[in-house]
Amino acid sequence: MSTGPRPLTSGRIEAYLGGCGYHVDRDEDGDLTGTWDGNRFWFLTLGDEHEILQVRGRWQRTLPEAERSAVLLVVNDWNRERIWPKAYLRREDDDVALYGEVSTDLEHGVTDDQLGQLVSCGLGTNAQLFAALSELLPGAGPSAPQ
Repeated sequence: MSTGPRPLTSGRIEAYLGGCGYHVDRDEDGDLTGTWDGNRFWFLTLGDEHEILQVRGRWQRTLPEAERSAVLLVVNDWNRERIWPKAYLRREDDDVALYGEVSTDLEHGVTDDQLGQLVSCGLGTNAQLFAALSELLPGAGPSAPQ
């Protein structure tokens, strides 16, 4: 049975993920993190009141800086054609890493069912992004450190 909207907390996110049988840990910053299909995910609460849920994923592959322009075209197409996740590149050491993010403002609270749907959306749409990239860029760089 679902209750009414309540404030977003990382404890609620952790309870949802644990209830699904997923294993998550807390990183050195105290953020929830886990790995799905080799890709690293974070479940963050952002904003002044920690009212924004963000499910952030990092593709397990890295790309050489020389391929940035070509990959930006793929990322731009993704962002133009889809609502979620927002995709972007970030330089890490001498390579390029690809991230996806789904963010939702929950200022007025969230029910347990809504929270589950939003977390599932963040995981699922990021997984779709990473699968599409694996097909488009099958030989892309080495796996990122976990």
